[in-house]
Amino acid sequence: MILFLDAVKKFFQEMFVSTSAQADDINRLFLIYMVIAAVILAIVIFMVVGGVIRYRSAKRPGNPKQITGNKGLELTWTVIPLIIVVVLFFMSLKAMKQINEPVKEGQKPDIVIIAHQWWWEMRYPGHDVVTANELHIPVGKRLLMHIKSADVIHSWWVPALGRKIDAIPGRTNEGWIESDSAGVFQGTCSEFCGMEHAWMRISVIAEPEAKYDQWLNEERKPFIPPEDSLAIAGAHMFQQMTCGNCHSIKGTAASAVIGPDLTHLASRKTLLSGMMENNPENLKKWLTNPQKVKEGANMPNMLLSKQEVDAISEFLDHLK
Repeated sequence: MILFLDAVKKFFQEMFVSTSAQADDINRLFLIYMVIAAVILAIVIFMVVGGVIRYRSAKRPGNPKQITGNKGLELTWTVIPLIIVVVLFFMSLKAMKQINEPVKEGQKPDIVIIAHQWWWEMRYPGHDVVTANELHIPVGKRLLMHIKSADVIHSWWVPALGRKIDAIPGRTNEGWIESDSAGVFQGTCSEFCGMEHAWMRISVIAEPEAKYDQWLNEERKPFIPPEDSLAIAGAHMFQQMTCGNCHSIKGTAASAVIGPDLTHLASRKTLLSGMMENNPENLKKWLTNPQKVKEGANMPNMLLSKQEVDAISEFLDHLK
């Protein structure tokens, strides 16, 4: 019960959190809808409870008076809802126009988001940077996103930063993202996409432009060979096994795009699309038996020995 109440409290605390003009417009419209719905609910409850008390059979025995119609009431409950619907319709159109600002023809995206089962690929075309699940953006700067899917229908949604944008196979959808303040904003896939849909989380990290530029510069850097003997052994195993058939590490022969780019894996806060903290212990759990950790994921169980797991995890922990 306590957990339930905590969840309800958190829901209402975060319901109208926003840090962008898009989210402000959406929240404002949603609040108006909720207030109107609450007023209608209160009126209905009042009339039902009042009717039950006033017209209960103990006070009024016998058959009730039969009423065949009342034009005044019928006009009232027809005209008032019609007015409400029309007003909400035009308010919704206005909000849709504000949050769907058109894109200039031929304008190139700042970020390309590709949805996979069950993780997010983030590409920065102008900077030759590829990352996964954690999107970095500069504060106060509006960026154009292209949203795609590599497999089934997904939907990008970070509530504090704006609207949902569907990721549809074979199609590119466009949308803007902007944050008015620094912080980490959580999102998720909002279109059911399979077994691990619930663990397809998003973290958007909004930071001052200088810090964002520093992050971009670090992400541009290629692989730096490790000097530790265990990490060197892990690097050899990574190349000799089939890891490079799915993953990419800039500066090495591994250049596949099936799985997440691992060039700077150790600099990310989480693993598996927000499922767990990025630390050596969790990385070893994942390498030992991926299907036990995230059932249905496309990462196969490589049946690695403990020594192999230790070596490869040491190598991956070197990728900062």
